[in-house]
Amino acid sequence: MTLHRVVVGVDGSLVSVRALDWAAAEAVRRGAVLRVVYAVRDRDEAAPVLGCSAARLRRRYPDLPVATVAVEGGAVHALARESAEADLTVVGTRGFGALTGSAFGSVGLKLAALAQGPLLVVRGDHPCDDGRHVLLGLEDDRDGQAAAFAFQEADRRGVRLRILHSWSHRYVTPELPSLVPARSVGRERLARDARAEDAVPRYALTRLEDQYADVVVETDTVRTAPARVLLEATREAALVVIGAHRRTSVLGPRLGPVTHTLLHRAHCPVVLVPRGRPSVTP
Repeated sequence: MTLHRVVVGVDGSLVSVRALDWAAAEAVRRGAVLRVVYAVRDRDEAAPVLGCSAARLRRRYPDLPVATVAVEGGAVHALARESAEADLTVVGTRGFGALTGSAFGSVGLKLAALAQGPLLVVRGDHPCDDGRHVLLGLEDDRDGQAAAFAFQEADRRGVRLRILHSWSHRYVTPELPSLVPARSVGRERLARDARAEDAVPRYALTRLEDQYADVVVETDTVRTAPARVLLEATREAALVVIGAHRRTSVLGPRLGPVTHTLLHRAHCPVVLVPRGRPSVTP
């Protein structure tokens, strides 16, 4: 029997309390154990925060299995390690010391880059279960894990799934006028690109649509900057799911521009589903 687990990071802040509530709702929806993690310098300091978290969960979700854990060290690496065995890891956008501030800080971005499983970053101010749709940002068929997560989440919530596939026209090198304009090399290339991009959602999602036949799916392919169109679409979504496209550099894993934009400015919670699993070291 597989043990399902949702992990949430807390630190006593109001934002982490909201993350705790979201994580509890997700754990109930999955039939999972909720693991509440507090990273501190001295484990003796953790008792008040973990005790308050456990008491809140007992009042709101008396049947939810809960484990509270104090770990020594930094929150980023502690939660990154925990994420390896979790169905979902949940954090707020502020708190955790260096995460405090008006924007999602460097510590949070490091966690987003290092998480080894799906990471939910709580943003926005609407409730977890208010009937809104799930939004999926789809780049190409390499986002299969993100797509599967989005279908599962829509199915659990009993809501529709909106899929946005966005692409921008690539720059076309100027060319001499063609005697047959419709057969211009540049125009033909753009037409081929458009057909290929329009086909991405259809080919990438056919199996999932068959598997989750009860999920109502709305698919849009738009020819504009993906960060902008996804950001606007988050206004009406319960949450947005995207693949975490990580680039390796001498400074470690780095996230792409769409991920950065959504983590800083999305109007709803953001779920990052990694394409790969980076190693985590203390």
